[in-house]
Amino acid sequence: MNAKSTLKMALDCLMVVLLPLLMAYSLIGEELHEWLGASMFLLFLGHHALNRRWYRSLAKGKWTARRLFRTFVNAALLLCMLGLMVSGVILSRHVFDFLPIKGGRGFTRTLHMLSSYWGFCLMSLHLGMHWNMVMGTVKKLTKSKWQVFAPLRQLFLIIMIGYGLYAVIHQKILTYLFLRSHFVFFNFGEDILIFLFDYTAIMGLVAAAGYYADKHFPRSTA
Repeated sequence: MNAKSTLKMALDCLMVVLLPLLMAYSLIGEELHEWLGASMFLLFLGHHALNRRWYRSLAKGKWTARRLFRTFVNAALLLCMLGLMVSGVILSRHVFDFLPIKGGRGFTRTLHMLSSYWGFCLMSLHLGMHWNMVMGTVKKLTKSKWQVFAPLRQLFLIIMIGYGLYAVIHQKILTYLFLRSHFVFFNFGEDILIFLFDYTAIMGLVAAAGYYADKHFPRSTA
């Protein structure tokens, strides 16, 4: 890989690592959450800067179903990240505490929660849409060993999807996505590693959904 591709991969890997950590808000502490959130937004900006050609290509080419799907996911994710940053700055008690912002915290908390959970799902979906690129890199690194792991990969996928479905229910993801609750309730008796494992499994589940949804569209219409 060239330097730009390596940088892209590094940024994306960091974002994937940060994502479940950010969802553990109360378990990792408010101040650390804010610093990680600010770091995530900077990584997100870097990701978009390195992929700025995508914006220039929007006015070109044919708008197929696959392209519409990808563009919708990307645009919705961008809106969620902007919502997260704006609401995060307003709610900040540490990183941006020096800013003279007051009022509107009730709505802002709701915006932050919605942007967090939808952003989490959309970023996982985005990862799945580009999974072929990730696997292409892995194949180059593992070379001939790749085919040997095929049965293990399939078994891992089945287990991950099954556990991911359980984790969606256990962590009440749908409750927060559809605003059935205006507050996120954390089980402080739960080990943080279990929490992170659950959210990583949910990421995998949604990424798999994104991969197969994207794969459903004919490759000739890309």
